[in-house]
Amino acid sequence: MLELLPPSVTRDRNGWAGDIFAAFVALRLAPTAENFCAAIAVIEQESGFVADPVVPGLSRIAWREIEARRRRFHIPKLALDAALAKPSPNGQTYKRRLDTLRTEREMSLLYDDMIAELPGGGLLLSGYNPVHTGGPMQVSIAFAEAHARTAGEYGGGVGKGLRNTVFTRPGGLYFGIAHLLDYPAPYHDPLFRFADFNAGHYSSRNAAFQQAVARLAGVKLVLDGDLLRYENGEPSGEASATQKAVTTLSGRLKLDSAEILAALRQEKRDSFARTQLYLRVFAMADQAAGARVPREAMPRIELKSPKIQRKLTTAWFAERVHMRYRACMKRAPVA
Repeated sequence: MLELLPPSVTRDRNGWAGDIFAAFVALRLAPTAENFCAAIAVIEQESGFVADPVVPGLSRIAWREIEARRRRFHIPKLALDAALAKPSPNGQTYKRRLDTLRTEREMSLLYDDMIAELPGGGLLLSGYNPVHTGGPMQVSIAFAEAHARTAGEYGGGVGKGLRNTVFTRPGGLYFGIAHLLDYPAPYHDPLFRFADFNAGHYSSRNAAFQQAVARLAGVKLVLDGDLLRYENGEPSGEASATQKAVTTLSGRLKLDSAEILAALRQEKRDSFARTQLYLRVFAMADQAAGARVPREAMPRIELKSPKIQRKLTTAWFAERVHMRYRACMKRAPVA
């Protein structure tokens, strides 16, 4: 393990190697060079092996979002300013802590204090945090919460305790490696698993499905890996462009609209690739092309986050991680 870490990791190499290995053991993942290098590449890309990385402009992000929420809830500016001028539990004023925010962990602790201590803090901030990822792999807090509800050594509960766990090195690595590796992915190239880490599980498989549907239906589709339309993380009642395109093929697929929708609802799971919809679409696509068409494609997504200061895409992220993965594999001992 130690020899796989980048040479740039000069601080606590043993600690990083130990926590990575502990996550593999807890998740029962195969301790192969390929798996270790996949995790190492994401850590290097996302944080440069810093457990709680500095987020450039985090103070500005926090102030902008607090001001937006102040306006939404019609809180007088003088009242908010007076509240933020009060000393917080660590002795600094809330305004001072906002002005000097550097990491997501600092933000989480500040928000907890503001909600608990400030008049109106619960109204202003409860259930809200403008940064939704954390830790050395910048894993999604929502994913960590979902994972903790079902399994894992950090499965004792969710809430602010779980969020704070993500900001630690052991916890952030555990949930980040779970998100990256703890699901069956049908890919021949780790590039697409790296894309999934950024865009969501099975996004690369689903983008290939969209590509096949678009060719069969003769329409243009955005290959974003989302087969249904979503609102607040849940499928909405409005049909997506992909769903509409598939429905035009229902006669050829010998599937009715209910069967199509039931299959599309499995898009975030491994089981989607075993549905009659998936199998028949690709059988038709292979026949039309006279060859096997790709079962994986790069999701075409532009990354949007308060932390992102320039135009980036899922492809950019996946390719950068893949480059680091190849460098790591070159460091692996020859069998």
